[in-house]
Amino acid sequence: MVGEESKIKFRPNKIHIIGSVGSGKSTLARHLSVRLDLPYYELDNMVWHRVPQGQDIRNSPETRDTLLQKAVHSNQWIIEGVHYEWVARSFEQADLIVYLNTPVWKRNVRILKRFTVQKLGLEQGNYRQTFTMLWKMYKWSYQHDRREKALIMAFLQPHQHKLRMVRNEAELTRYLEESTR
Repeated sequence: MVGEESKIKFRPNKIHIIGSVGSGKSTLARHLSVRLDLPYYELDNMVWHRVPQGQDIRNSPETRDTLLQKAVHSNQWIIEGVHYEWVARSFEQADLIVYLNTPVWKRNVRILKRFTVQKLGLEQGNYRQTFTMLWKMYKWSYQHDRREKALIMAFLQPHQHKLRMVRNEAELTRYLEESTR
């Protein structure tokens, strides 16, 4: 990893990662967090108060916004999630916005894999895996391509100069290595 760090020409301190469910946002955020030594935050954990062995409780908009504001006002961060309207401040403050444009077939495989490994107890997740949740994930994935993606692109129009659309982590790594901004 030390050698990899030296290859990076463009080193953003504030990165916002957005994409569909199953696109790889959390995995990319974890990898970049280690590689660039930046803390990362999951928007879902701002929206939801996680309750062990129970139903998560939705945070109030005030609590959610306070958690986001605390992260955004720090000097370095990676924020990831599918949300976009209520997180406008993080897009404004970001040095780099990454849109993960993962093909739907790959998202579907990831959704099923996540469901299976978490249902079997091989991996801990942020929420309880149920067949209803699995169905919702597939529904959200397809809706993302049909509706949400265009809305997100329109929302991000003022930030085109710092938006990078990639299909995977390798494309983002190439960009960071080649770009001097």
